[in-house]
Amino acid sequence: MGEVVNLRMIRKRKQRMEKEQLAAENRRKHGLLRAERDRQRMVEEQANHILDLHRREKPAADGNDASGGS
Repeated sequence: MGEVVNLRMIRKRKQRMEKEQLAAENRRKHGLLRAERDRQRMVEEQANHILDLHRREKPAADGNDASGGS
């Protein structure tokens, strides 16, 4: 004779595994660790700062361009 199996427990176990797989996929697709986000932001800020330092003309504070157009 075969082993007696509780189908409800098997169904719940299967649902938990599917839910965990979906969560892992979403973490891989959307998630970054806080440290990674902070590091990425810091690298972008440094790159923008270096670019700003190498500008020939400073951007106008009031948002108007320096060409004096109409």
